[in-house]
Amino acid sequence: MKQYNDIKKKYPDAILLFRVGDFYETFGPDAMTAAGVLGMTLTKRNNGAAGKIELAGFPHHALDTYLPKLVRAGYRAAICEQLEDPKMTKTIVKRGVTELVTPGVALSDKILNHKTNNYLASVHFSKRTVGLSFADIS
Repeated sequence: MKQYNDIKKKYPDAILLFRVGDFYETFGPDAMTAAGVLGMTLTKRNNGAAGKIELAGFPHHALDTYLPKLVRAGYRAAICEQLEDPKMTKTIVKRGVTELVTPGVALSDKILNHKTNNYLASVHFSKRTVGLSFADIS
């Protein structure tokens, strides 16, 4: 949980999909949100002296099914992968966020709606100028 919490601090406004073996797990408030949005069962696990913590997860091979649902519901998702082979280490597997998916910058064909455009806008203000840009990233 220490490793999870350290990574979650870097992405506080995203649902952290934390790879644990063959599953992406979510914990605490992320688990409560994910369970509601994705229709998953919310469970609890022992978290040492801290008591119990909520848990919800899905198989890693189902990411293309669950990730679009989160993004379409307006949530950001930070995908945290195992960065080394668990068989090659005797300590905790190194993990890190490999992708941050947001409703505004979704590039996957499984997330984008092919019948509508996906626009990205930017506004910049300085003392003497204003800039505005639009891009159709679909």
